[in-house]
Amino acid sequence: MKNRAHRTSGKNFNLYSHFADSFAKTRDKVVLTTVRGQEYSFDRIDKLSGRFANYMAALGVVPGDRVTVQVQKSAENLALYFACLRAGFVFHPLNPGYKKAELEYFVGNAEPALIVCDGDKEKQITSIEADAGFRHVLTLNADGSGTLADGALAASDEFDTLLRGEDDLAALLYSSGTTGVPKGILLTHGNLLANTEALVKAWGFNANDHLLHVLPMFHAHGLFVAVGCTMLSGASMRWLATYDAKTVISFLRECSVLMGVPTYYTRLLAEPSFTADVCSTVRLFISGSAPLREETFVEFEERTGHRILERYGMTETNMTTSNPLEGERKPGTVGPALPGVEVRITDDDGEVLPAGEVGHLQVRGANVFAGYWSMPEKTAEDFTVDGFFKTGDMGQIDADGYIAIVGRNKDLVISGGLNVYPKEIELFVDKLPGVRESAVIGVPHADFGEGVVAVVVTEDGSLTDEQSILQTCRQGLANFKVPKRVVFVDELPRNTMAKVEKSKLRDLYRELLS
Repeated sequence: MKNRAHRTSGKNFNLYSHFADSFAKTRDKVVLTTVRGQEYSFDRIDKLSGRFANYMAALGVVPGDRVTVQVQKSAENLALYFACLRAGFVFHPLNPGYKKAELEYFVGNAEPALIVCDGDKEKQITSIEADAGFRHVLTLNADGSGTLADGALAASDEFDTLLRGEDDLAALLYSSGTTGVPKGILLTHGNLLANTEALVKAWGFNANDHLLHVLPMFHAHGLFVAVGCTMLSGASMRWLATYDAKTVISFLRECSVLMGVPTYYTRLLAEPSFTADVCSTVRLFISGSAPLREETFVEFEERTGHRILERYGMTETNMTTSNPLEGERKPGTVGPALPGVEVRITDDDGEVLPAGEVGHLQVRGANVFAGYWSMPEKTAEDFTVDGFFKTGDMGQIDADGYIAIVGRNKDLVISGGLNVYPKEIELFVDKLPGVRESAVIGVPHADFGEGVVAVVVTEDGSLTDEQSILQTCRQGLANFKVPKRVVFVDELPRNTMAKVEKSKLRDLYRELLS
């Protein structure tokens, strides 16, 4: 864990305590409504989390212990997260889609005291080698049933939320693992509280807001950003277990905010029933977790009158930048740095670059994670001497302080000794007639070291061909940026948060230019 100055102000940083303070005078307020109309007041969620916390403590789970959670999205899942915050346990959520081999790594690395899983995953969990260290396995199903709920029935719903310091751990999430093994990301109560306070202010959240929550609960976007903004502002949520465009449209009129990934917005635009009237009560559409295409931004505004607010963050930093609530939202950018967050662009030697130059994006602030779990060398490697985190993203800052992400450092293509930034080529190719979207990668090339390849998804019925795209690229791009080949696919591989998995494309087309 990197060195952090521990504040001694006596402030309680327990994130849940701040959530509870927001509802101190409105405990009976309905904070969550499911797709089927089930209502959960803050008081109900609070008492359920109290029973969960007491039951887990009775099993021997103590502050600092990891609680691994692989369950479906539900109100009880939310209460379990709150219970861990209250009791000082470290919440460790996992994608419900992970298989046994993946689980063996995560469980073996995190060494949880307790695992909570969906009932149909119990055999898979219990088959993991005993030396993984966990002592208990409980179940929690999508309908709220399971051995966790059963065991907690007899527990008291009164629980004194623990005082937590700025550096006390709140959650353990893992990187996607596209290079090497996944890294455990240590997030403290101080990290989450600082970032949530900044977002509530930046996005104007208030008690009258009603968020349409369609994101998963095992990812920072749905867990920390969406839930955090709602709870800290005393607002409420409509809770959908999964994303479906038609269902989202049916609930939009009752909501004031929608958070999503770019795919959510393109799917809304594909629905003829998605109109400006449908959005009449919405004050804010927020996009993140993957780049938003400028074409989507423009089409969305033309259809609805709303300019999508794009922001930037990652699990290690929570949210770092955001286009403004009031003021210009520049398409193709993720806005300026949030208050309390420092952002800079450096060259390969760590020297700060002037506005407009492309380089390595680095971040410093109370939002930035404490370090990697059990990986002190990697933690030291990814932080500068003066405390900036090396995000691995390539970006540039314009004269107004707005930041554009041009690609991942690992996605940078070096062809013939020249740097090629995939985002630049993708923006060019995406504008060509008949192209729906593209992903640009580098693959081995005998002469240039790496050659540029564009993987393209065309519009339905398009007759776009490789040579026409290459010819247009030659006309509009420097020669070293022009793809050596164009490959057509039906769809791009994406992870659960809709990010294109370029590592899979690089593996698939590794021999293409050989």
